[in-house]
Amino acid sequence: QVQLVESGGGLVQTGDSLRLSCAASGRTLAMGWFRQAPGKEREFVAGISWSGGNTDYADSAKGRFTISRDNAKYTVYLQMNSLKPEDTAVYYCAASRLTTISQAMNFYAYWGQGTQVTVSS
Repeated sequence: QVQLVESGGGLVQTGDSLRLSCAASGRTLAMGWFRQAPGKEREFVAGISWSGGNTDYADSAKGRFTISRDNAKYTVYLQMNSLKPEDTAVYYCAASRLTTISQAMNFYAYWGQGTQVTVSS
């Protein structure tokens, strides 16, 4: 069992940056960030392989968001730049039992409680 705790969310203005962190209770394999806006389904944002050598992004995140990890600290990060109001959502990190990335939610076995990101216009 892996516990995940997200942090770093907050209220920012359009164009600002935020860095989300996801601290795991132990070693993790592939990791992902998802988000859920009010009234919408949870969606994939970014994923990273166990080694950090492979990453994947949703089209909405490409060029603005960067996922990274520090395996020595059991932590995954999501650097978000040029934030837009449509990025407003609860952001969740998730851990897989496999080493490769997937955009599918059912690929991930463990989930954090989420951190709120609000971008004002």
